Amino acid sequence: MYKKIVWSLIGFIVVLVGIFFILVFTDSPKSPEEAHKDKKETEVHAVTAAEENDVEEGAETPNPFGQKSTQEELTDSDYRNYIHKMSHQKVKADEKWGFYEITPERIDWLLQGLNQVNLKNESVYRDILERWKDGDFSKVDQDHNAIWQLQGGTIGKATGILSPEEEEAFLQETEEQQ
Repeated sequence: MYKKIVWSLIGFIVVLVGIFFILVFTDSPKSPEEAHKDKKETEVHAVTAAEENDVEEGAETPNPFGQKSTQEELTDSDYRNYIHKMSHQKVKADEKWGFYEITPERIDWLLQGLNQVNLKNESVYRDILERWKDGDFSKVDQDHNAIWQLQGGTIGKATGILSPEEEEAFLQETEEQQ
């Protein structure tokens, strides 16, 4: 009887340690509470020209998102963040947290960066960015949701594509929030 109790406790401890390592060392989806916290921290934000110029002097290829990171420093998280926020320009969704305007410079910069780093989801990013570079936004809602799922999204799934008039209204609204 004593042996069964000891082995049961050992097994229970091993399971707990395993769960701990899984939770700590995996990129788990965000809970609704974490997503809500992120929303408060990243309200819709269009990068202004002043922010775009706020990069280190002498940088060979300035980050067109107004941040200091270089192409060589880009991570999967960076690509998910940039593509997700750019897609907000063209998708219908109940919630949109963050925004970057889609520009040829940003698309080209991200595509060039893919040639300089090894990323887990590189093929997903390349597929999306190459279509966008060609002006093909026919699957932008699916693109948004693919990235949203990689981020563990629970709120704000894209439900369609904005019409040109809706997109223009969204751009004007975000510009007014500046």
